[in-house]
Amino acid sequence: MSSGIPRRGFLKAALIAGAAPVFVPARVLGRGWTAPSNRITVGCVGAGDHFIHRNFAIMRNMKDIQLVSVCDVDAKRQKDAQKQMENVYGKGIKADGDFRALLAMDNTDAIMVSTADHWHVIVSILAARAGKDVICEKPLTYNVADGRRLVDTIKKTGRVFQTSSENRTAPEYRQICEIVRSGRLGKVRRVTVGLPGDSFWPGGRQGPVEYSDPPPELNYDMWLGPAPEKPYTPARTHFVFRWVSDYSGGMLADWGAHLFDIAQWALNREHSGPVKVEGVGWKPQHDLYDTWLGFCVRFEYEDGVELVVDANQPSLRFEGDEGWVESIGWRSPVQASHRKLLEPIGPGEVQLTSAPIDGEHISFLNAVRTRASAYAPAEKGHRSITLAHLGNIAISCGRPLRWNPQTERFIDAPDADKMLACEKRKQWDLA
Repeated sequence: MSSGIPRRGFLKAALIAGAAPVFVPARVLGRGWTAPSNRITVGCVGAGDHFIHRNFAIMRNMKDIQLVSVCDVDAKRQKDAQKQMENVYGKGIKADGDFRALLAMDNTDAIMVSTADHWHVIVSILAARAGKDVICEKPLTYNVADGRRLVDTIKKTGRVFQTSSENRTAPEYRQICEIVRSGRLGKVRRVTVGLPGDSFWPGGRQGPVEYSDPPPELNYDMWLGPAPEKPYTPARTHFVFRWVSDYSGGMLADWGAHLFDIAQWALNREHSGPVKVEGVGWKPQHDLYDTWLGFCVRFEYEDGVELVVDANQPSLRFEGDEGWVESIGWRSPVQASHRKLLEPIGPGEVQLTSAPIDGEHISFLNAVRTRASAYAPAEKGHRSITLAHLGNIAISCGRPLRWNPQTERFIDAPDADKMLACEKRKQWDLA
């Protein structure tokens, strides 16, 4: 673990910044908090809404973590985040538009990745190679090949990695998983996952896409990063990138990252996956947005369990020979075919470990300190989001496909295999 700011160097920078007295927040001095020299220091890559309103909002109240730097390709977002961080930790937060400057800081133990989807793997891999532990937002990967490369890198470097999958901490989903894994449903036959389809689609709220020069505060070439060079439009970047296939897998990936993860957890398939996939879908007639808005995808596992996902509302349902359990709606109370299924998990049944509700950062912190695994390491994050990629590919191919979860290749489908990776601009190709 590295040493430095906000250890003594951070305090020194804050205290000698000027001749006038300098206000230093009590937490910087360690009053009521873990001493600065014992905190885990974190650099933050990506300073958009999710970072500000979730990751920063949580980490700022964790006494054992201190944020020391921030990066964003949008200078305005970066400046706003830096100001908010300095309100908490005092002056001295480093800000840079190139995340590699943060990775070079020897006072940083870990990196929080809150970028657009197509940047997740590259930042995470380079951070691990630089000796940093990593907590990365979901969807963890943009394609299957990148996911395997990330898993291999984390294993090779020995870094701690957390997929920031907060729904593993939701008591409703943990309860479902424990019921299923304890065998209360008997043989599981069918799993149904509901995901939003066009609920958030921005295309219907605007006219024709207008192209222009990027605003001066945005380093657009850096925003594109590994993605193909395309003309700038605000309809392509912040938040709405989710509906452009150059940067995201659409709602199958964006929301599938949540509920596919819970399905894999409940089925105890966190290191494997299905063996068959087929699907249908529709996409809008639009000159920019091209991901699937409507979809129905069917997966089949080696033991015959069927998993069906459709564009509906967020939901999970498990059906077995002895009954069913479900949660209809986002983190909604668990319902079951009979009351006995909902009785507390007892001795001898499966009791799953997680973290306090919305505690993915706590799980990560504990793993960094102990060098044990966080609850959603790279392999689990990669395997769950692979379902979304397989679904997108099956819809695009228009026919059933067989999948080998060991080799992570399709069987006798070279056209589908080509979709497991994507070409990157040369300067960002880490192969």
